[in-house]
Amino acid sequence: MKLAVSTLGMPGEGLDRTIEIAVEQGCQGLELRLHPDTGVHAGLGAAERRAVRERVESAGLEIAALAGYVGICEPGPDGPVVEALLADLRLAADLGAPGVRVFPRGDDVTVGARRLKAVSGTAGDLGRRVLVETHDSMATCAAVAALLDAAGCPETTGAIWDLLHPWRHGEPPARSLAALGPHLSYVQIKDAVSAQDTTPVPMWTGSVPLDEAGELLRGAGYDGWVSLEWERTWYPQVAPVEEILPGAGEWVRRFAP
Repeated sequence: MKLAVSTLGMPGEGLDRTIEIAVEQGCQGLELRLHPDTGVHAGLGAAERRAVRERVESAGLEIAALAGYVGICEPGPDGPVVEALLADLRLAADLGAPGVRVFPRGDDVTVGARRLKAVSGTAGDLGRRVLVETHDSMATCAAVAALLDAAGCPETTGAIWDLLHPWRHGEPPARSLAALGPHLSYVQIKDAVSAQDTTPVPMWTGSVPLDEAGELLRGAGYDGWVSLEWERTWYPQVAPVEEILPGAGEWVRRFAP
């Protein structure tokens, strides 16, 4: 397993400080949130893209994923969704990120599958993947797996297992991992107060079944990226990410295959 940290946990920090925190805390990568306030988004020009990539690589880090906000199943016409996702995929190629995170933002499997197929040719040409996170209308691994099965393009799609959301929607870790099967491409770890109160808390001080999920992943031989998603952007009252990363590092060491 390789540890990344999401820039969602570093509101207001510039890229240089974000890189510094990741290096200081022993991370191997960054999960870059695509948003104007992070300085990384599809509107960057060619020189700006090169600068971001060079700054990350010169620090000895990798970009584990781009955390985009496209809603692959959201209601409405396909065109704007497909174009936004293609833009994020081209950004991923320029930055050297293996994939782009998307949210469901709807529950229409037919719509989502159609859009995933629509970008699969370009994604394949670029060598990038679309990673659907277990979130909102498809919070369980079973729901995301059904979408990816319907899309039928495993070379260019994958699933992000956010350990919080499937569990808080009643899907235990064993069922989550079994449902994802070969679609599992990326894992986000976090702890929270409870299934009802998702306020982030330090690792092993909340209710998310971190050890159960870790044992299952180790047993399955999972050796991909694990990202700490410390949502300080949405919960400004919580501790700085620097105080939480040591626990994430311990989790990765404990459950690495």
